[in-house]
Amino acid sequence: MEILRRRVDGSVLLVAAALVVLLAAVPEVSATRWTVGGNMGWTTNVNYTIWAQGKHFYYDDWLFFVYDRNQMNVLEVNKTDYENCNSDHPLHNFTTGAGRDVVHLNVTRPYYFISGKGFCYGGMKLAIHVEHLPPPPSASPLNEKSSALRSTYIGHTPFFLTAVFAIAALYEAFAQVW
Repeated sequence: MEILRRRVDGSVLLVAAALVVLLAAVPEVSATRWTVGGNMGWTTNVNYTIWAQGKHFYYDDWLFFVYDRNQMNVLEVNKTDYENCNSDHPLHNFTTGAGRDVVHLNVTRPYYFISGKGFCYGGMKLAIHVEHLPPPPSASPLNEKSSALRSTYIGHTPFFLTAVFAIAALYEAFAQVW
């Protein structure tokens, strides 16, 4: 009985190790959480056009608005209301009252945010365009004198080897149990 328990414990450990190695080989893709205005937050006297300049907002990113909850708010409006600082008919009011509001960018389109109560006229407005992640770079064309074919296979080697070792470890673990 003790021998069987040691084999099972060792097998479980081997399977767990194989899964960790396999998961480590999967490339990680994560969304970005943008704090609007950086260290200044969502407040007056910040040029949000300049803040957003050069940033790429992608599908599944998040905007994090940090502001004085007693005075300001976060409203999504259409382009016309954005340009005119009109907060009468917001598309969405993200204000939760905590002064720490989060917007999930889950649609690829332009977004327009303003703060009502007159703060938009002081510059509290942000326009961004959300897009899909760009595709990975394509491989260069192959020619007979190029080593591109070899480097393509070498690029996949770590994942392939990890998968082979994980499968072998699983096989060995189950073979020891039975």
